[in-house]
Amino acid sequence: MGNRTIHPYLPIAIGVIAVSMSAIFVKLANADAGVIAFYRMLFSVLIMAPIFFWKYTKELRILTKRDWTFSFIAGIFLAFHFILWFESLNYTSVASSTVLVTLQPLFAFAGTYFFFKERLSVKTILSGLIAIGGCILISWGDLRISGSALYGDMLALSACGLVTAYLLFGQDVRKRLSLVTYTFVVYGVSTITLFFYIVVKGESFGPYPANDWLWFLLLAIVPNLLGHTLFNWSLKYVSTNIISIAILFEPIGAAILAFYVFNEYLSATQILGGFIVIAGITLFVMDFKRFNKLFRKNPLDL
Repeated sequence: MGNRTIHPYLPIAIGVIAVSMSAIFVKLANADAGVIAFYRMLFSVLIMAPIFFWKYTKELRILTKRDWTFSFIAGIFLAFHFILWFESLNYTSVASSTVLVTLQPLFAFAGTYFFFKERLSVKTILSGLIAIGGCILISWGDLRISGSALYGDMLALSACGLVTAYLLFGQDVRKRLSLVTYTFVVYGVSTITLFFYIVVKGESFGPYPANDWLWFLLLAIVPNLLGHTLFNWSLKYVSTNIISIAILFEPIGAAILAFYVFNEYLSATQILGGFIVIAGITLFVMDFKRFNKLFRKNPLDL
């Protein structure tokens, strides 16, 4: 990966495929949402632990009380993001759930607008209205299917809000820490949160069939560690906007996989609404001047 002869778009494409598998693995596992989330985070932490303790423990010394507080809050929000998102997959389709979770950029801007008074541009307002229109279309179509599908859509939207809060609380701490240290701390807090959630809910830590343990492990390895690691590596060569737009292909990849794995067919409103949401978010994250420069050069020269 350190070899610059690798075109950065290839790791990005692999990363999109990797994160697209997340919803599929969740639906294949026969366990409660909290349990699936717990083992996803636990296995991620265990895999990262040797690297963290070998090379990165010294970074913990620079964390202030405020940093620890924000990291704990971020980890708790991340835990409940997974609970609600995984639970949504029990009620609505993979396509609807993943499309609604991709609204994160707009949720993030809403957070910065209300808390940090950032200005609203015409492009931001227009893109927000387009994406909201797509959400309404998806929800209207799902309501026609069943009330439970609409409930799943609401859970997915709530999960999107929580992951946005996780990112907002963590972004300041992340600036002063390596990716490994920050991820290890937040994933650790998330794992502990999920542990107590399972205990309070009275859910079972096991035993589970061998197939379930495989899905738990693959959730940690493929979307968590492989997918996001590839995105972070690619940031060395391409802009954040490129990554943001690439991630919008996750619902498409997830929907295609769900069709082949679960025989999930999409309604006309899901397809149209999904594309409207993706179009709105694409408009929101796209920096047209930056893109004009990017596509005139070889990405390896960035």
